[in-house]
Amino acid sequence: MITSKAMQNTLCSVVMLAAWTMTTQSISAAEISVMSGGAPKGVLAVLTPQFEQQTGNSVKYSFAVISALRQRLDAGEKVDMVLLPVPVIEAYVKAGKLRSDGWAPLGNIGIMVIVKQGAPVPDISTPENFRKALLAAHEVVHATPGATPSGSHMAKVIEQLGIADAMRSKIIHRPALEGGADLVAKGEAEIGMYPASEVAHVDGVTVVGPLPTELQLNILYGAGVTTDNASPEPALAFVKFLADPANRIHWKEAGFDPPGS
Repeated sequence: MITSKAMQNTLCSVVMLAAWTMTTQSISAAEISVMSGGAPKGVLAVLTPQFEQQTGNSVKYSFAVISALRQRLDAGEKVDMVLLPVPVIEAYVKAGKLRSDGWAPLGNIGIMVIVKQGAPVPDISTPENFRKALLAAHEVVHATPGATPSGSHMAKVIEQLGIADAMRSKIIHRPALEGGADLVAKGEAEIGMYPASEVAHVDGVTVVGPLPTELQLNILYGAGVTTDNASPEPALAFVKFLADPANRIHWKEAGFDPPGS
């Protein structure tokens, strides 16, 4: 027969164990601060809750165009890890800002052409057909040159096609993070050109297809851990989680092809 005193001791032990468990979890849990370009935003929305549930850690994001992120990093802003195009990561590894053993490639994305859902689909199968489609449009939108790799590339493509002067009054510069693709969905621009991951799940648009092969840009994204991260283990674990082949399906659904493809 269990005495009242024994029951009290048992209850006390249970309460103490629960309190110890909660304290231990709160001590071991970490908040990982991450700077990221806009391209991986969709897949991160899927994978981050899974990582947080598995580890008890939390992830706090700051999304911005690449040029803005680089300015903040170069100015010395502290962050635990970054998601950026691999050439940028490699440059920061060389400069000593990112760990050489704490980064991994995640996936390739190309630039896709979009139109408003229900609108006629232009022929973009060749550079010449794409050129004609741009000239026939009243307005087109892409990211700001210099702000993102895709924006800079599209400015070069339009120059390469010999239509820079003809397109000057038609082009709207707006990154997808700032509502560029939404302009197409609203009918305020007839054609948009953005990385696949930034338009894969935008409501109200139709993805016509990728740029012609001769004009295409493949952007390899990666994740890296900063060298001034005093407790890098949670961030290193997150990089490993994002690069895990078991999560490849989520990157594919977001418009990313495997690294090296």
